[in-house]
Amino acid sequence: MLEVSDLHVYYGEIHALKGISFQVGQGEIVTLLGNNGAGKTTTLRTLSGLLAPRGGDVRFEGKSLVGVPPHDVVLRGITHVPEGRRIFNRLSVVENLEMGAYTRGDSAIAQDMEHVFTIFPRLRERRKQVAGTLSGGEQQMLAIGRALMAKPRLLLLDEPSMGLAPVLVEQIFETVQAINRQGVTILLVEQNAAMALSIAERGYVLETGRLPLEGRARELADNPEVRRAYLGEA
Repeated sequence: MLEVSDLHVYYGEIHALKGISFQVGQGEIVTLLGNNGAGKTTTLRTLSGLLAPRGGDVRFEGKSLVGVPPHDVVLRGITHVPEGRRIFNRLSVVENLEMGAYTRGDSAIAQDMEHVFTIFPRLRERRKQVAGTLSGGEQQMLAIGRALMAKPRLLLLDEPSMGLAPVLVEQIFETVQAINRQGVTILLVEQNAAMALSIAERGYVLETGRLPLEGRARELADNPEVRRAYLGEA
């Protein structure tokens, strides 16, 4: 479904991604692990068209995304839930969800909003509330719900558990699995490596712009290097 080949991305003269290659198959949950500054967010921003690579290719369903503007990436079936949520603080919950459907002109928007409310009942309760007054967990639900309103086939999730209480983290990850079961492929960047590996089928480890490790999620969870670096084990 998604094929990344020899991808090179720079910030000025800083070489952020140094020829990484990976794949995400249809229906999978794939996680991208790495410490701060490894290039995880840069990878997602490049996939969603917010950054332009200097080399390599990104292909989605057989077609290149290089040079495709972000709104057209959404139209092709990819949505991005950014780190820090980036909701529209002054808009209501409903207005935020409507913004997620801005590329659509069909008659099913109300039906899809109802579907989001089924996934996140708390948002139904808060539907008229100004988004900036929601709790952190509710804002994360809203960010994911907004992305779903574009009817993606591939969902890019950047640090969905950041700043959330453990009980909310579990709830968010259960929801991610439920969304995947409904047919949405997911590429997950997550600081909570143990939780990410528990729901993913495969994973890649990103270190200073390179991908030195990859494998089935269980294999990575059992890898001594991964356990020491990302799972907090000596």
